[in-house]
Amino acid sequence: MADTQTLPDHTRIFHNPRCSKSRQTLALLEENGLRPEVVKYLETPPTAGELAALVDALGCSVRDIIRVKESEYKELGLDNPSLSDEQLLEALSANPRLIERPIVTHRGKAAMGRPPEQVLTLL
Repeated sequence: MADTQTLPDHTRIFHNPRCSKSRQTLALLEENGLRPEVVKYLETPPTAGELAALVDALGCSVRDIIRVKESEYKELGLDNPSLSDEQLLEALSANPRLIERPIVTHRGKAAMGRPPEQVLTLL
């Protein structure tokens, strides 16, 4: 996999303000007294290394964080099973709309906010 970076200790949310699940997750974090760093990943896409760290912390595969229903998924040929994790991570970094959201990190761990309550496992 790509060079994995270390997750920060503070709370971070990879957030899309237009996504209702992302807004609900952010509100839930705030209701629980957290003021996360909000990363608007569509404006500031994570690097392949940052994505690799998220995948590691989530304990999932790279394909588990890809939005497969987006048109770019097939247009870019990302449905090709022979693509390596590195190729997928680079494609996600270059096309952040394809990253499933929201992803929350807290004290070196990560959770997907689908459903939003799932991030409470980090607290």
